[in-house]
Amino acid sequence: MTAGYHTLRELQEQAVLQNREVWEIVRNADMSENERSAEASFEKMTIMYQAMKQADQSYNGALRSASGRAGGDGAKLQQYNAQGKNICGDFIGKVMEKAIKMGESNACMRRIVAAPTAGSCGVLPAVLLSYEEDFSATQEDLVKALYVAAGIGTVIAENASLAGASGGCQAEIGSAMAAGALASLQGGDAETIMHAAALALKNMLGLVCDPVAGLVEVPCIKRNSCGAVNAVTSAQLALAGIRSAI
Repeated sequence: MTAGYHTLRELQEQAVLQNREVWEIVRNADMSENERSAEASFEKMTIMYQAMKQADQSYNGALRSASGRAGGDGAKLQQYNAQGKNICGDFIGKVMEKAIKMGESNACMRRIVAAPTAGSCGVLPAVLLSYEEDFSATQEDLVKALYVAAGIGTVIAENASLAGASGGCQAEIGSAMAAGALASLQGGDAETIMHAAALALKNMLGLVCDPVAGLVEVPCIKRNSCGAVNAVTSAQLALAGIRSAI
């Protein structure tokens, strides 16, 4: 890795030392590592975000996975939310719904973005897409948030694991990435972003990877929804000024 940062603290320090936003540090690392221009890097990340949006919009609740264990729950949650029964509120309800929809789309062989993995594909899109729909954020804002998420994911991949199969679901399933991304969208500084990620990561510790029949369907899909809500909660804690002891 030649990004110039290997820990969340180093990523924060780079942003402060260079007087840049976190997303810029991560974009510049991508430019250096992959020999891309700033424009090419941003365009590639934009395509990723648009693919997430397309996957969400093309969800089909009638589809079922080959095992028969996945499919249709996203539609149930959509109906539940539409009836105003979800006491979590409109935004959290939408986050929960989109996370399950994305996870089911993966199980049903639809096109998704593995961010960070296919089995955890719902967490990051659920948070970002819901934010775009409910708050005043441009696509450019969301792409910048994706860079923040990528930087956090890179650090975790280097120091721990992204694969549930090797690390259990205490590995990063996108929750820390989404927490940092959301904190950045809401105007958090580099320190706040890193603490949001740290808080989210701590809350996933101890989770095992024990999928039914060896498929990333049960309990994986529902865990996407829980991980997404964890990300939102952790971002709000950090934005309120609460700091992670670890």
